[in-house]
Amino acid sequence: MVFVIFILAAALTVFASIKLSQYADVISSKTAMGGMMVGTLLLAGATSLPEVSTSFSAAAIGNADIAVGNMIGSNLFNLFILAGFDFLLRGRRILDRASRNNIYTALLGTLLTVLVILALWLRIDVQILGIGLDALIIAITYIVGMIAINKLPSLDPQAEAIAESEEEPDNPSASLSSKAAIFRFVIAALIILAAGTALSITGDEIAIITGIGSSFIGSFLIAAATSLPEAISVFVALRLNNVNMAVGAILGSNIFNMIILALSDPVYTAGTIISGVSGANMIIAIGVLIMSLLALFSLYRKKSGSTLSYALPSVIIVVVYFAASYFNFTY
Repeated sequence: MVFVIFILAAALTVFASIKLSQYADVISSKTAMGGMMVGTLLLAGATSLPEVSTSFSAAAIGNADIAVGNMIGSNLFNLFILAGFDFLLRGRRILDRASRNNIYTALLGTLLTVLVILALWLRIDVQILGIGLDALIIAITYIVGMIAINKLPSLDPQAEAIAESEEEPDNPSASLSSKAAIFRFVIAALIILAAGTALSITGDEIAIITGIGSSFIGSFLIAAATSLPEAISVFVALRLNNVNMAVGAILGSNIFNMIILALSDPVYTAGTIISGVSGANMIIAIGVLIMSLLALFSLYRKKSGSTLSYALPSVIIVVVYFAASYFNFTY
């Protein structure tokens, strides 16, 4: 029954994610928010709710490896999703068409990943107001970084209009008003949150039943399952030709996941949550850093070159994903 519940929760997540992306597309077209902002803020936050629920629940039951591994593993899987779609649809040059303003989000994500690696290396078991010093630094960096992104000048003011001026396929929810889309968006997000809780509880039981380490379960199985909303959201956004929303959702989700550490740390009662994880999480974190740098390069480079040279960074990201997963499993 544990496996059945896990699969049903994942299926419910997929359905809610499809509707979530359709509503987000309506919001981006019928409000002042463009595709990038809707993707980076609304869609990224909503699709990260399973990670919040999973890590929070895992921390509450004292499983630091699932709590932290889920967050780091989800970032790894998210970048794999982006690279996978970019390679499969390399003729459309997704990252070339995306706004260069995504570079700001990618830079913040890379910085936060470096801080997580330092935290895993130093293992500082110091708490301030019940929150680990390392988690607090990460949370403050996230908040300051988001404020800075909103105030920095646009790197590519015309990209949003160019990306969205192309013909878009029909959205089944296109007839909704902006208020109706927002209301349904919130309902779909709550469904995803509930499904994420089920994934967390059953995932921990699967780790016990199978005997597979919690680090691998957290950073691979549960991370992949809780990243289903991102995968489906990107797929739907690309079908709707909303490139900025697709890229923004992945990069925004990766930085939003970092705030999960600050939310989960006070619930973990055996010290700071990062100091309680196994060394296998460092493998995944380094993998995320390498993949983040490659994604940043893809966004920053000049829009030229052959299809092969364009797709090369995405191919390397996919290879790094499987290599990191393998080394994590065999650690």
